[in-house]
Amino acid sequence: MKNLILFFFFCTTISIAFGQNQKLLSSKINHLTIDADQFLGYDQFGYYYTLKNNVFSKIKDTETLEYKNISLGKITKVDLLNPLKIVLFYENFNTVILLDNQLNETQKINFSENTVPIVATAIGIASQNQLWIYNSLNQQIGLYDYLKKDYKTISTSFPESIKYYQSDFNTFHWIDKKNNWFSCDIFGKITKKEKISDFDSIEIISDNQLIISKDSILTIDNEKNQKFEIEILEKTFKKFCYKDQILSIFTSQGITNYKIIIP
Repeated sequence: MKNLILFFFFCTTISIAFGQNQKLLSSKINHLTIDADQFLGYDQFGYYYTLKNNVFSKIKDTETLEYKNISLGKITKVDLLNPLKIVLFYENFNTVILLDNQLNETQKINFSENTVPIVATAIGIASQNQLWIYNSLNQQIGLYDYLKKDYKTISTSFPESIKYYQSDFNTFHWIDKKNNWFSCDIFGKITKKEKISDFDSIEIISDNQLIISKDSILTIDNEKNQKFEIEILEKTFKKFCYKDQILSIFTSQGITNYKIIIP
């Protein structure tokens, strides 16, 4: 009987341990004081990008470059995947602006003037001189060649609207209103990844991992349903960004960078 009781106690302890999020330690690297409404991220050259009063800025040490276009209204999305070809999306005007690394405007694309009707609600840079587009007119994903000014639909339509999206050169990821995570490759193949937990903000960091913020608690979630809570000093924050094992936390006091090793 004693051995049986010990066995049940052991099983209960293991169950509780695995039911809780494991802790992922972080190591503070530095803190940077900035004056911005939004922090957008870093590039591999050490520049960081911000928005303040709808002015897009690129900053490093004492160097600051700026771009603004009052006529197009609010900047909805900024894609920094290629810092030599930055994408600014002005959703209210159905327009994209492409910038070079000096923030000079290289191209303006008004999708309302396209021969194929497009109402873009999601934009990202793709491979081979193309842009990802979610066209809300037909609820399909397409690719727009900004050199040839040619648009093609690549996916079937999907009924649920997009809650969050993120893309790289070869894959367009999105999470729908029911918290289902999908991806679409450049050939139009859609893959359903998993159903994820509720979130306030989120970032997809690989094909099977996400960082989720809920009530200012950061957790890493993967398709094996493993969760790791990231320990940081900040109790509240405006935004987080992750890149190359660096977690950046943006608050009203500035940016704090942490080193984390994701299992």
